[in-house]
Amino acid sequence: MQWKLFADLAEVAEGKEVAVDADPGDTVGAALDALVDDHPELADRVYDEDGDLREHINVLRNGANVATQDGLDTELATGDELALFPPVSGG
Repeated sequence: MQWKLFADLAEVAEGKEVAVDADPGDTVGAALDALVDDHPELADRVYDEDGDLREHINVLRNGANVATQDGLDTELATGDELALFPPVSGG
C-alpha cells in the first residue's frame, strides 16, 4: 500500500510517496501505524501524547476523509489511495 504525503510530512519522511506493509483487508489505522513504524519521526506530527490521531491531521482514502467513514477502522481494498495532510492555512 502507498501513502501520499504532503507539506512538511513529506519532508520529514523524505518522500511524497511512501510504500508501507499493508494489504487489502487491513485498516487505514494499520497502514498509518506501518508508516509511522517505518518513519518514527512522523509520530509527534501524527499522534498526540495519548497515541490518538491529532485532530488537525487529515487522513484520506480515495480522496475522502476517513472521518466520514469508519475513521482509522476503515478497511482497505485493492487499489486504494491513501493520503496524509497536515493542517493547511492560507491568507
